[in-house]
Amino acid sequence: MRWAVAAVLALAVAAPGAAQTAEPAAKEMVAPAKGKKQPVAKKAKSEAVPAKQLFGAVKEPAPLAARSIGFYAKGCLSGAKPLAIDGPAWQAMRLSRNRNWGHPQLVRLIERLATEAKANDGWPGLLVGDMSQPRGGPMLTGHASHQIGLDADIWLTPMPNKRLTEREREDLAATSMLADKISINPQVWTPAHVRLIKRAATYPEVERVLVHPAIKKALCEAAGTDRAFLHKVRPYWGHHYHMHIRMACPKGSTNCQAQPPPPSDDGCGKELDDWFALLTKPPKPAPPDAKPPKPKPQLTLDQLPADCRVVLGAGAAAQPTATSKSGSTAAPTTKQ
Repeated sequence: MRWAVAAVLALAVAAPGAAQTAEPAAKEMVAPAKGKKQPVAKKAKSEAVPAKQLFGAVKEPAPLAARSIGFYAKGCLSGAKPLAIDGPAWQAMRLSRNRNWGHPQLVRLIERLATEAKANDGWPGLLVGDMSQPRGGPMLTGHASHQIGLDADIWLTPMPNKRLTEREREDLAATSMLADKISINPQVWTPAHVRLIKRAATYPEVERVLVHPAIKKALCEAAGTDRAFLHKVRPYWGHHYHMHIRMACPKGSTNCQAQPPPPSDDGCGKELDDWFALLTKPPKPAPPDAKPPKPKPQLTLDQLPADCRVVLGAGAAAQPTATSKSGSTAAPTTKQ
């Protein structure tokens, strides 16, 4: 219920340490009253609410200046803008997640990529997957990154020649580019895929494009003599049905933590060989008495940059709406 969400957020943003705000503020000193000492109740141990629950509960952006705060996997976002769910060359997917938000520069980048790829690369339009939540931060499910409004998953499935219904955007499966775990499927992989990924990587504001190692190998083979873009295309686990675009920290986001730049070589040699060795390495058999690994501790609000407390508490939470290109709104249902 909305009142319950608001209560949790109010407690979180007013917790000890809230004096660390985006702007310096004087701490109020309160002196205890003189007289007989009162008994002090012992504090009960309580586990901090995971930050993903706090950020996942807020449905609208923080009404603050646009800033990416912290690191891609440990931060938040203020002044986010939504990518319209329908555009002249894109459609947003999985609307129930309410993850079509990003730094305004990321939104402009996706719009530019969509229209230029359609006009020049023979790509019918983008299907845009997860970007960020309205205020960034850790997500309830899925990604470790995508927290500061600078990451976007672009499906490698071409956009259909029709407007998808809300149900279709939830149910349509993205197409894998793989024939097996180390090979591209030539029935689905096309020269247009090469042109699309190359275009994304050539934009100066794009720092990295993450793809499956088999896709990286296909790009190395198709690049010819124009190989300058390849150093930005980084092989990584998964990413066989989408490319993950990551922007560099934008100007004005002084608290944004940059990632080390990728190596300057094309990455088509030993690095790619090492990835294929990992992909083909047989898994080690687990000992019969092996205990299940302990779950990784979840990020709490206190572990995020101090400004994220301000971002979380700014304005009032509201019900989610997704904005269409025409300005109308569609209320996505919550996916269970």
